[in-house]
Amino acid sequence: MSSVSNHLADLRELGIENASNVHYQLSPEKLVKQTVERNQGVLSDTGALAVNTGEFTGRSPKDKFIVKDDITTDTVNWNDFNLPFTTENFDRLYRKVTAYFSGKEVWVRDCFACADNNYRMGVKVITELPWSSLFAYNMFLRPTEEELEEMQCEWTVIQAPGFLADPAVDGTRQSNFAVVSFTRKVILIGGTAYTGEIKKGIFTVLNYILPHDKQVLSMHCSANQGADGDTAIFFGLSGTGKTTLSADPNRKLIGDDEHGWTDTGVFNFEGGCYAKCIDLSAEKEPEIFRAVRPGALLENITFFPGTNTVNYADKSITENTRVSYPLSYIPNALEPSVGAVPKNIFFLTADAYGVLPPISRLTPGQAMYQFISGYTAKVAGTEAGVTEPKSTFSACFGAPFLPLHPAEYARMLGEKMRKNHVNVWLINTGWTGGPYGTGSRIKLAYTRAMIAAAIDGKLDNAKYRNTPVFGLAIPETCPGVPADILDPRNTWADKNAYDEKAANLASQFIRNFEKYADAADQEILGAAPKI
Repeated sequence: MSSVSNHLADLRELGIENASNVHYQLSPEKLVKQTVERNQGVLSDTGALAVNTGEFTGRSPKDKFIVKDDITTDTVNWNDFNLPFTTENFDRLYRKVTAYFSGKEVWVRDCFACADNNYRMGVKVITELPWSSLFAYNMFLRPTEEELEEMQCEWTVIQAPGFLADPAVDGTRQSNFAVVSFTRKVILIGGTAYTGEIKKGIFTVLNYILPHDKQVLSMHCSANQGADGDTAIFFGLSGTGKTTLSADPNRKLIGDDEHGWTDTGVFNFEGGCYAKCIDLSAEKEPEIFRAVRPGALLENITFFPGTNTVNYADKSITENTRVSYPLSYIPNALEPSVGAVPKNIFFLTADAYGVLPPISRLTPGQAMYQFISGYTAKVAGTEAGVTEPKSTFSACFGAPFLPLHPAEYARMLGEKMRKNHVNVWLINTGWTGGPYGTGSRIKLAYTRAMIAAAIDGKLDNAKYRNTPVFGLAIPETCPGVPADILDPRNTWADKNAYDEKAANLASQFIRNFEKYADAADQEILGAAPKI
């Protein structure tokens, strides 16, 4: 089935005419074979397909636009990552991109987003590379043959890595772009082969439609379910352990990145996982390590010289090495990926300053404050002279993908937390005993033990004391964790240095929150750290 000409694959309606060959709904095996035959990728020794995404090895937030029209003018929170694009520029760019496919091979895939059938959305993904279609197969929900017959795709994603925009004419910042039109229900991606733009484009769309039109809270989080059906969700920016900690062999994985929270439960938006694989190992992340097999797509990795064995430690192309695979590659994945209303919420932060406790229980006000803040700290980079960690604040742990004001998502989260009496925990997966360079990273085994204790109710009746400055309630004991690491100040040899660092981090929180203060109530404002 290398070329299909039927109503499903017919692209004329979308303006794509005269494509030399339309590859519709190809199997992963065929897509892998085509990629290798075209010298666009190679197989690793585990059978996974490895490709290089070219110039862009990550998203390009400054080149992501939303068409400003009757739907979006007064509803989108316009800022430095929700950038406006005119209808005229979009229409012109759309005509150019669709014309670009004339005489070219094109890969078409129909798929779904949202595992809850009440919110399921048909998505058509059109690409000029077979491995981009494999990514869509892995990451979205895969319709059955019967569903395909009846399927209507509400949204269309067109990805043309080889098409370069002319900024002077097309209204883009540079030659690459990702533009969302809520009126046309199209995401137009050009000049970049980074597959994450496809995934995050649909995530951005759902982050508008679900809260604004359906009163469903959309979340940048992972989720899993225990044996008795209890759901836990994990918020956290990249590098905080969101994917790792939700892939728990004792719990069923609902999903690793994008979810919706309805009145009745939580559902995954996706049908796959897109895991970072820098320093991936069988010891630390066995489920993800074993998922790197035939059908999985590795991006921007390197091999050990003279072999097809992946060198997961090599950052020479990018630190953002990735692997995508269907959710079913995780042996304990929940099918369908829909769970109950959460009992526990974990906010993950990798605090490279070594200030925040490894686990603390939050009041509703603190939970809202931390959610809107979305804090983590990256370790010092390779840049000469940079020795201090760098703080990152990303509202709701996913600011670049939120078309609405962060206060909207926070308000919905607050309502759901109160209504369902959810426990909210702040987990520091970062440093203890001092900042990066002096202290050490908190052991993954300890973090897992703390999360398990919280989920199992073993911290419900523990004694708590509040930290100075941040006012966080920390348990005095936790099963499986040395008591002396629970209070971060105790782990520092120089207590004055800890106090200074804590005051410094607190002032960063306060400065960051100034832009949200107008939309926050007294309870949230009262949860700010005290210097």
